Amino acid sequence: MSEVQADTQVSNTLKMTLKYGDVTIQLRPDLAPESAARLRTLTAEGFYNGCTFFRVIAGFMAQTGDPTNTGTGGSPLPNLPAEFTQDASFLTGTVGMARTSDPNSANSQFFICFAPSTWLDGQYTIVGQVTAGMDAVQQIKKGAGSSGSVQDPDAIIKMVVV
Repeated sequence: MSEVQADTQVSNTLKMTLKYGDVTIQLRPDLAPESAARLRTLTAEGFYNGCTFFRVIAGFMAQTGDPTNTGTGGSPLPNLPAEFTQDASFLTGTVGMARTSDPNSANSQFFICFAPSTWLDGQYTIVGQVTAGMDAVQQIKKGAGSSGSVQDPDAIIKMVVV
């Protein structure tokens, strides 16, 4: 059975609790129905609780969603097809699906943009938008070097569907 649900009563709002405060994410199933369903499903299962922001590049983005906290892990679910769009841009607070060089390799990892990152448009899947709590996102501990690897990274305390 597909993770995409036709039920219009399904919530597309996630609340992510960080040590800096709560962050509200509005999923965008209109842009990326499979990816939005995946984040909703994994959130409802508690998958993201305790995941760290293992890759954080100042002025760009914070990446999370790997239960191994290494950047190489994902969920046991199959990878997702790319859901790129030309109808939206990566702006401050945009939530995108992380992937490898294979466009169809998104699984559970996602990132939140600290600033407009329009060079990602049409190359990465936009799955949501931070609608409240961007001040908390901006406080996530930044990594070092071009890789953004973070020593003693901040973690998602809890993430729920609301």
